[in-house]
Amino acid sequence: MRAVFALAALLALAAPATAGDWEDTLAAARGQTVWWHAWGGDPRTNAFIAEVAAEVQAAYGVQLEHVRLSDTAEAVNRVLAERAAGRDAGGAVDLIWINGPNFAAMKAAGLLHCGFVAQLPNARFVDLGPGAAAATDFTLPTEGCESPWRLARFVLFHDPARVADPPSSMAALADWAAANPGRLTHPDAANFMGATFLKQALVELAPDRDVLALPPTDAAWAVATAPLWDWYDRLRPNLWRAGRQFPENETALIQMLGDGAVDFAMAFDPAAAANAVIRGVLPDTVRTVAFPGGTLGNVSFVAIPYNASARAGAMVVANHLLDPAVQARAQDIRVLGAYSVLDPARLDAPARAAFDALPGHPALPTLDALGPTLPEPHPGWMTRLAEEWARRVAR
Repeated sequence: MRAVFALAALLALAAPATAGDWEDTLAAARGQTVWWHAWGGDPRTNAFIAEVAAEVQAAYGVQLEHVRLSDTAEAVNRVLAERAAGRDAGGAVDLIWINGPNFAAMKAAGLLHCGFVAQLPNARFVDLGPGAAAATDFTLPTEGCESPWRLARFVLFHDPARVADPPSSMAALADWAAANPGRLTHPDAANFMGATFLKQALVELAPDRDVLALPPTDAAWAVATAPLWDWYDRLRPNLWRAGRQFPENETALIQMLGDGAVDFAMAFDPAAAANAVIRGVLPDTVRTVAFPGGTLGNVSFVAIPYNASARAGAMVVANHLLDPAVQARAQDIRVLGAYSVLDPARLDAPARAAFDALPGHPALPTLDALGPTLPEPHPGWMTRLAEEWARRVAR
């Protein structure tokens, strides 16, 4: 059976779908219920998903249900459990918001329906060429196993009334913390955001960044992470509560910034600060900063498990997320502020004009202000970083 799936995936990658193929998909999708397992920690993202649900119901007769996750691993583990139980069809998970180690684990285990992206009509608006951001995930080729839907970048935010001259690198951040003890912290590294904080430092400080694109051998790990742990040993005593406690996630950290407990928060979403200001969680004086030398960036994707019950419906949702009008609405800071994955050169004039007309916000950086994008390391580095951090903090 897996060989059949693999052959189908290769054929789908080789030949774009015809209009008739997509009409067949639309017909099969009508009446299906798609259970989208997606992070549920941001009210505005939840509201956007609810809007998408209303649209696909009205336009295609597809019912979309948002299963709100605190960790993507919850959905991955559910599919793993179904595989172990022999449930190779009729699975409970139809679509997952995914990337990084979770994608790597599912792809390696053969838990994804691959090749479907070439069948999405709106994929023509995305650069899926070799090495393109939307065609790789933490250095791994996506190979049609997941469809992009929003961009992500690591950013810090602060109130200039309290920090007039924010640090311009992770090394400078440690110096700032030494001069301002207790005013900085980061989420627990068991959380994606805490691990990302460590990854940003790893990428900046590693003697040879090229090794980060490969799985971490013991030898490469020792050399690449030595400067990181030296940096962290210097930083940790100056963190909030002397580095003995850490907020659970970025939501808790943003609230700490709003309450004045710390002077910086962080997110993997350039619009996070603006969204928090709009919601009243942060004051309107907060601003977003990215380091001039670059910050980590990646693409958020949606993937369809190999045993999804509503495969056609999931494809319809993935295609709808790539509609230029939907992408422009998602990028509107009044809605979500999520940067688009579409290639502007592939859009017609009215679609480009819709993006050009989007409003700004004082806490929302422009793409130019975000500076260079630093590529994500291989997923193995993130997993090992979180494990090593937990060992060091516990001792």
